[in-house]
Amino acid sequence: MSEKIIMMADARSPAMAIPPTLEAPNGLLADALGRPLHDLRISVTDRCNFRCVYCMPKEVFDKNYAYLPHSSLLSFEEITRVAALFVAHGVEKIRLTGGEPLLRKDLERLVAQLRALDTPSGRPLDLTLTTNGSLLARKARTLKDAGLDRVTVSLDAIDDTVFRRMNDVDFSVADVLEGIDAAHAAGLGPIKVNMVVKGGMNDDQILPMARHFKGSPYILRFIEYMDVGASNGWNMDEVVPSGEVVRRISAEMPLEAIDPNYAGETAARWRYVDGGGEVGMISSVTQAFCQDCSRIRLSTEGKLYTCLFATRGHDLRALLREGRDDAELSSAIAHMWRARADRYSETRTINTEGLVAGREARKIEMSYIGG
Repeated sequence: MSEKIIMMADARSPAMAIPPTLEAPNGLLADALGRPLHDLRISVTDRCNFRCVYCMPKEVFDKNYAYLPHSSLLSFEEITRVAALFVAHGVEKIRLTGGEPLLRKDLERLVAQLRALDTPSGRPLDLTLTTNGSLLARKARTLKDAGLDRVTVSLDAIDDTVFRRMNDVDFSVADVLEGIDAAHAAGLGPIKVNMVVKGGMNDDQILPMARHFKGSPYILRFIEYMDVGASNGWNMDEVVPSGEVVRRISAEMPLEAIDPNYAGETAARWRYVDGGGEVGMISSVTQAFCQDCSRIRLSTEGKLYTCLFATRGHDLRALLREGRDDAELSSAIAHMWRARADRYSETRTINTEGLVAGREARKIEMSYIGG
């Protein structure tokens, strides 16, 4: 770790450019590759109470690690103002993330503000949240009452010993399952359960996880271990391809592929042949889905990132806090998105042979940019 330069936050981002001619949004914004702007992911905190080995390893994020000061974080009002601009440009789905978003005090107040936004098409805004589940049991009902639609919960093993080793803070599987059940009871569904598969560490949990959630109301999704940031020591040898995950499950519980719910969906969908529900495969490493990516990310301190694997963001907070009006902000967003040509996963897939951490451009950490 000592030889790496870890980019937790991005201090190099200049303020976004405001084009000389302002334009009104029409909800049909497309990037340089023709991809629409549909999803906005908002990181509300860079803090997390887990130390997952693939995201915030304890040897980097120790007790001396300096998180962003509160004054650097966007306020709920600033977040809502930015979100409204994105909705006017065509965003129909907003996901709250982190860090661990439920660590942000009074988060339900932000949920209520976002719930009040109207899409140009008249369709309800899809308002979701990703969480590690540790605080979900006590907050699920409040979040639902505030207007949250559904949640995605991270759970990397069903075996308690393996899970505690993954989260590295001695948190139990039972407590996460309690949070999932509380969210279901509150009506925050359909609930998706995400498992990051790291070869040699928790890949023996693929079948136990599939068995546990088969026939339940929950959709289990397997995520290939990704090279996000530089703190997790990523190595291609530790990636278990989604095709291998499908093979292992299908050998015991036969699966068949099904169509995506919509263009740009991150997970390839599979269902059990016997009707026991479905699972998803998120294959950013071996089967890139850049061609349909419609996502943009707003960091905790107001930087916009057009790719999960970005090396530099676009500073929207600077414009917000120097008093720019909505027309200027909206035009800056449109100008930035039209120039977007990111397809990191596609080019990484082409060049995976011999790829290891530290041989490529420094990327922002997931705990800062949001998953």
